[in-house]
Amino acid sequence: MTPRPPEGDWLGTPYLTFDRQGPFGVVTLDRPEARNAMTPAMYFGIRYAVTHVESDPDLAGLLITGTGDVFAPGGDLGGGDGVDDWMSFGAALSMDVTPFETLRQSVKPVVSAVNGLCQGGGLQIAMCSDMAVVSDRATFRVPELYRGIADTYYSQMLARLIGPVRTRDLMFTGRTLSADEAVDWGMVARVVPHDQLLDTAREVLAKCCRTAPRARGVVKSSLDNYLGLFDRIGMKASYSGDEAAEGFRAFKQRRSPEWVHPELRIEGRL
Repeated sequence: MTPRPPEGDWLGTPYLTFDRQGPFGVVTLDRPEARNAMTPAMYFGIRYAVTHVESDPDLAGLLITGTGDVFAPGGDLGGGDGVDDWMSFGAALSMDVTPFETLRQSVKPVVSAVNGLCQGGGLQIAMCSDMAVVSDRATFRVPELYRGIADTYYSQMLARLIGPVRTRDLMFTGRTLSADEAVDWGMVARVVPHDQLLDTAREVLAKCCRTAPRARGVVKSSLDNYLGLFDRIGMKASYSGDEAAEGFRAFKQRRSPEWVHPELRIEGRL
């Protein structure tokens, strides 16, 4: 397919679909061959979808979900053979393509229906949405420190949402949280049986859309101020550092990075 700017309901990549379901726009991450790993175009497509819904008077809100047993695992680190492939992706992330700020500033309500595995940039999408409704099969993880990335967006937001103690637990150990744990920790809004996920997410989105837009915007601004800013300069610098390069090599080669003590290295990728 010839690359082109988004137009109509086309989001600029075949890995995202945009469906109109009554008053809602529904974006589905649909890249099963790569477990929904996100390309820069996919990140931008999510961002574009938010503004696309905002500009359409026929649509009241946006729902984001994934296919199969994966919501989104974050950026695609699997393509190509060399470090330069990661450097290209890292450069894209430092450009204005990621959707996180756009989600936080969205005028119309955005609900993420988390259908399965959710980590990295996928978890950021869920947390930056107005609400996250999650399947009881969903799991959550923040593996960035295993990749050599100083993700200060996570350290900033998570500390506000779940507190510094649990943020250290999640980021320093790379542990996987169940859906019930994520709700208990206050990281997502609610958990429902898997077969009720989309119906519940639509119901939640409908309720959000019934609130007064200007008044909702004032409350949203107050909450956004509470979440605060993250260290953009430090995070950007980490993308081009030697630890990010080694983290990418280790991921590609399915091994522990060289910074891990020899006695602590494990089989397979961290």
